[in-house]
Amino acid sequence: MSVSTYTVTGMTCGHCVGTVTSEIGKVTGVTGVEVELATGKVTVTSDSPLNETLVRDAVEEAGYELVAG
Repeated sequence: MSVSTYTVTGMTCGHCVGTVTSEIGKVTGVTGVEVELATGKVTVTSDSPLNETLVRDAVEEAGYELVAG
């Protein structure tokens, strides 16, 4: 199991959190996503270490920006 932490900017509400959670959850190997709206912190649990580009693409698909973490 691998745990990675990222920062996402642009989220302002619970709907934003749901959208980011859903999109990151679609990345192959992801087993869990926790998002803290107040800080923008996103913790991703996966079967093995993730390629940050895949996570970045998922966040951008949701309409937000992944800050280098």
